[in-house]
Amino acid sequence: MQRVSRAEVRVGREIVGRIGRGLLVLIAVEKGDSTSDLDWLSDKVLHMRVFEDSHGKMNLSALETRSEILVVSQFTLAGDLNRGRRPGFERAAPPEEAEPLYVAFVERLSRSPLNIQTGRFRELMDVELVNDGPVTLILESRPR
Repeated sequence: MQRVSRAEVRVGREIVGRIGRGLLVLIAVEKGDSTSDLDWLSDKVLHMRVFEDSHGKMNLSALETRSEILVVSQFTLAGDLNRGRRPGFERAAPPEEAEPLYVAFVERLSRSPLNIQTGRFRELMDVELVNDGPVTLILESRPR
């Protein structure tokens, strides 16, 4: 998850998602993930205090600042680089399992009043962003 001044995602030449100030959420669904993980993650994304208040402290959530959220599927986050020189993706859920969870995650975020944009699942995408801060945080639904 990255706090951004702006971000957009393109498939080919088409812009499929674009936000201003907000959060770019790169999500990888791993084997064993479930809808209960999505409930926890979506609540965290919406309520995590990562935006600065008037005193410059990270005290405000996306909901409180009316920030926008761009969600992009990125299975490579499940990559394991501990062995060899090529990442292994054994932890990544197969696409037919991952896509419904990705869609359900987006649906949970979309229940909020915020502008939620997405990339396209299983497409080659170009993601452009301006990281604000920079602030980049890793959020996992269960301990590794």
